[in-house]
Amino acid sequence: MTEQATQVSAPHEDVLLEVKNLKKYFPITSGLLFQRKVAEIKAVDDVSFTVRRGETLGLVGESGSGKTTTGRSVLHLDRPTEGQVLFDGVDVGALGKNDLRAMRRRMQVIFQDPYSSLNPRLKVLDIVGEALTIHGLVGSKAEYRDRVGELLLQVGLNPQMAERYPHEFSGGQRQRIGVARALAVEPEFLVADEPVSALDVSIQAQLINLLKELQDKLGLTYLLIAHDLAVVRHISDRIAVMYLGKIMEIADRTTLYESPQHPYTKALLSAVPIPDPTIEAARERIILQGSIPSPANPPSGCVFHTRCPIAIDECKVTIPPLRETSTGHLAACIRI
Repeated sequence: MTEQATQVSAPHEDVLLEVKNLKKYFPITSGLLFQRKVAEIKAVDDVSFTVRRGETLGLVGESGSGKTTTGRSVLHLDRPTEGQVLFDGVDVGALGKNDLRAMRRRMQVIFQDPYSSLNPRLKVLDIVGEALTIHGLVGSKAEYRDRVGELLLQVGLNPQMAERYPHEFSGGQRQRIGVARALAVEPEFLVADEPVSALDVSIQAQLINLLKELQDKLGLTYLLIAHDLAVVRHISDRIAVMYLGKIMEIADRTTLYESPQHPYTKALLSAVPIPDPTIEAARERIILQGSIPSPANPPSGCVFHTRCPIAIDECKVTIPPLRETSTGHLAACIRI
């Protein structure tokens, strides 16, 4: 086991999800008939973290950093190339088809786009209730309708809306339907993949508040994927920062925002606007040079060194381990 996994996956009796050295590589092939692999995209590269019961771990980073692929690999919607995903102590990758289906009752997902994630040909009744039938959770049509009505009420929608189609709803309402669908099988853990990024700011706040209320009421555990640091700060207990398939820093919410250590985290936070115009005008902005490199050809050593303002020659050859720099605060940088 690498030093990264040793540091991040320390045993804890309340850990619900443990991810160890997770990798997800996508092959790049050449040729029409006899396709051969010529390279690979390292979407997620040796990622380790834990999520405790009842907490929200926020996963943030720029587009292309591997956040969504991490979430999909945790759920085994994308099969990991390497590594382990332990859910309540069970290795999800070692489960057979039937056992994996049973495990998925406990692990659900809220998709990013409320416009494309709902089948336009189905009524809300069947979108939300489909999983009830698949997992045999209801015994009659009446029970089916009642349960769907309860789920819609739970997310702030009128049960009579069950007879409508997705195109009859606003974006915020559609995302609530997506939340109701995820809750249908009474899961313990939800991967929320940028659940508010496609919504207006005023609607974003309503949905984040709903997720928090549901967590408090149902004892849910979240992996919240987002690029908006303000959204993550509002709901997350701890935050992990990703860059080019690797985790750069993990800390509790207050520590990360008040005392960030990794230069990438500092740059992300410097771009978040502050409501006070005096403070906003006086604070230092960190402008990263260039753009995020391709995961098909990541830089050697520390993947961030090509844009890092404090990089030295050693950063070009040394892969920094994600190590604990203070209690509960981990960072991957040899300059810290």
